[in-house]
Amino acid sequence: MKQSIHDSISTGAHSFSATGKVIFIGAGPGDPELLTIKALRWLQRADVIIADRLVSPEILTHYTASSATIITVGKQGGSDASTPQSAINDLLVEHAAAGRLVIRLKGGDISIFSNILDELRTLVAKGVEYELVPGITAALGAAAYAGIPLTARGFSTAVRFLTVYREDLLGDQYWYDLAQTEDTLVFYMSSAPVDLLVSRLLENGIPEDRWITIVEQATTPNQHIANYPIHQYLAASAGRPWQSPSVIIVGKVGALQSDFQWLHETKSTLPYFPPVISKKISLC
Repeated sequence: MKQSIHDSISTGAHSFSATGKVIFIGAGPGDPELLTIKALRWLQRADVIIADRLVSPEILTHYTASSATIITVGKQGGSDASTPQSAINDLLVEHAAAGRLVIRLKGGDISIFSNILDELRTLVAKGVEYELVPGITAALGAAAYAGIPLTARGFSTAVRFLTVYREDLLGDQYWYDLAQTEDTLVFYMSSAPVDLLVSRLLENGIPEDRWITIVEQATTPNQHIANYPIHQYLAASAGRPWQSPSVIIVGKVGALQSDFQWLHETKSTLPYFPPVISKKISLC
């Protein structure tokens, strides 16, 4: 009998081969209730869950099968305890080859600033079956929980997702384009060089009606928002460290944030996501 995708997940019958299968799932930016129904169904059937650091601990505690083996493979900038990508690739292949249903659980969405390409190439090369389940990416979660409509009419008609975690990622002409665009800019993994980011935009003549919004630990109980006209940022917050992960939104839409903020923020500065710890990862 022919089954739909929904049927193959919700029925008791396995929809993966005897050699196992890998399901890539986006866990969302923090709030565990931002999981999709499809993601939840897969998590409750998993044999093995290989999870990134930026996955809500509540998902792993309350939304997974009690029989599942959970392997944390966190990465964190500047940490020697980060799991090598090659080790993650090996885990996926080894557990799937043993006939297990493997969930590769990534923070946010599976394809926005993640290493999914490396992992997909490994699975294809090894002949391992897989499926892709999208999630809510950090830009959308941060904007919604901060009360910022990213493409508000009259303020912006487009959004760009970027990163400047390395200074050499963007050339001079690109910085000029970013400073002059009407688009809303959302920067991932860029809280450390935020002073540089602002300086480059100012050097390239970004208009005074642009705002910068930094959303720390978006959608979590420890979310915090800082919002400034971009020309005032350096005088107000130059050198300030931001809690990881942080999302940076630049554009006219930041002017709307104070009008539409709906989430009551706590004053906690504690990290919601646990830091990575050095450990030995064993295969099957």
